[in-house]
Amino acid sequence: MSTASSYEREHSEHRRLHLDLRDAYRRHFADPRRERAFLHAAAFTGGFAVCRIVTHGIRSHWGPFRNMSIGGRHLHHSTFGIIGQIGIGYLWTYRLGLGGAGDSRAASRASALGSGLATALTLDEFALWFDLADDYWDSAGRKSIDAVTLFGGVSVMCLTGRGMIRESGRAFHAALRRAGHRGADHARAVASGIASGG
Repeated sequence: MSTASSYEREHSEHRRLHLDLRDAYRRHFADPRRERAFLHAAAFTGGFAVCRIVTHGIRSHWGPFRNMSIGGRHLHHSTFGIIGQIGIGYLWTYRLGLGGAGDSRAASRASALGSGLATALTLDEFALWFDLADDYWDSAGRKSIDAVTLFGGVSVMCLTGRGMIRESGRAFHAALRRAGHRGADHARAVASGIASGG
């Protein structure tokens, strides 16, 4: 078997999997509202996880992460979340980015992702809402709050995208099964060549 034909077959398999996943996504999220709920939950969960990683990096002094400040005053990431929510609220007031009739699907997706991320940035610093102090690190239950929040986001993603997740799993399983058959065929061909002295 030539390297070129092996590459072409592998590329074809990747393309097939991509098309299967794209078709599954389109079928399960044909309703823009359902897609928006899924994208919002995905952006919230991903945004919250990244906030936690970056914040832990800042506190531990590892990686490129540093606090941001303007004029010597610390700038909290919830500020960006609040500004994001205000901006998206303004767009939604004018019924832009909602996925309705005459509205771009891309704008609907972008506003759902933006809203989810802005919500994560804002809620990650929830302790500042009432105490106006950056002391939420002192709480013994902070890890529990992180875990519950991430679990809630993943749960919403699984609920809104359960059919698509199930179908994606089947597509991955089928791709792995096909790859396994090709591998077995290749192993038989190699064994046959060795047995015949070739």
